[in-house]
Amino acid sequence: MVTIAPNTLTGHFLIAMPNLAEPPFSRGVALLCQHDEDGAVGLLVNQLSEYRLGDVLAQMKLECMDSELADAPVLIGGPVQQERGFVLHHEPGDWESSYRINPDWSVTTSRDILVAMAAGEGPRQAVMVLGYAGWGAGQLEQELMANAWLTTEACGRVVFDTPLEERWGAAAGLVGVDPRQLSGYAGHA
Repeated sequence: MVTIAPNTLTGHFLIAMPNLAEPPFSRGVALLCQHDEDGAVGLLVNQLSEYRLGDVLAQMKLECMDSELADAPVLIGGPVQQERGFVLHHEPGDWESSYRINPDWSVTTSRDILVAMAAGEGPRQAVMVLGYAGWGAGQLEQELMANAWLTTEACGRVVFDTPLEERWGAAAGLVGVDPRQLSGYAGHA
């Protein structure tokens, strides 16, 4: 008997179409951390929160001497559990609570990664987000059929090297689309 793996978008970007206007998803780019028959979990990578990394570190009673790191933005990862922090990064590291998304991406929720970051010993490329986005079984597939999202393989350049306000356009560009040319409606042939 041959087992066929289910289609998965784990490790892909979801890029909000213009008709997806509800915050925080409007013009959103989410990296899917997990996607299977039970649903999906992702982190928005372009929605600015009111916090800076230094604020989070100070709340955790961690001192950060690197002013550039302390001034790094903290993002809104999604509307679910916004009091919970996630560090999205490339290097797997040896953290207490990490989830390996794929060979390129990991997400860590344990304090030790923030201790390392504050000491200048964390991952070279990392983004801190608060909260996450979640979809129940079949929900994301329905949204994809309704043309709410474009999808493409996630790209570190978009997350780590592109200014926040340009990430939506840069992610859409990976698909060869200029988001300014997209209409707010879609049809099915």
